[in-house]
Amino acid sequence: MTVGGRAACVAVAIVLLQALEVARGTASSDTAVLNLRATITGPERRALSITLSRWSTDAERAPLIATFAAPPPAPARPAAPAAPGGAGRGRGRGAPLPAPAPSPFAKLSAAIRTAPTLGYIWTDGVTGYSIKYAWRSPATEDKERIVLVTERRLDSHAPDWAPASGAAGDADFTVIELRIDHQGVGDGKTSLTTSVAIDTAANTLALDGYAAAPTWLTVTR
Repeated sequence: MTVGGRAACVAVAIVLLQALEVARGTASSDTAVLNLRATITGPERRALSITLSRWSTDAERAPLIATFAAPPPAPARPAAPAAPGGAGRGRGRGAPLPAPAPSPFAKLSAAIRTAPTLGYIWTDGVTGYSIKYAWRSPATEDKERIVLVTERRLDSHAPDWAPASGAAGDADFTVIELRIDHQGVGDGKTSLTTSVAIDTAANTLALDGYAAAPTWLTVTR
């Protein structure tokens, strides 16, 4: 590569880094409805920043909840046995079995991908995760409860984040549930270690058994 070519590559890299910093700065401006910093617990102690431009509307949350709450399809009826002595080559083996229906996690993953982007979770590198679902409890409670859902698993680009056990293998998303006080300090847990459920009383996606789940994030303002 010539000197001029190397200079051009360096210039492009600088422009891209500047654009990334501008995007982060714009997303974390005073117009954001939520700005939090968090640290992943454990030996890695990785830092995250959470920036949310708005909360999900009821109309945006409803299809995701309905998709996950839908009952599993009825099992397919077995193919009728072929009549004895039926004519035609290949007959008598029965119709091919239908493909298995997608799991609730797979269907919810597909619904999350089509939802609008409401904000981002940034790692301490350059990786960002789109937030597709954002809900919070009424502000009158002692601790604010926040549920966020990212389009991708938080450990998708960092295998060393992966906990000892996780959600279903076909869940491409991550549900994050936070409990923070009025100063913005608290903890968070995720579907990387805990099952996903529907909180029917609050009408939101949530984590199943939050109190017993392992803490994954320490949250600060």
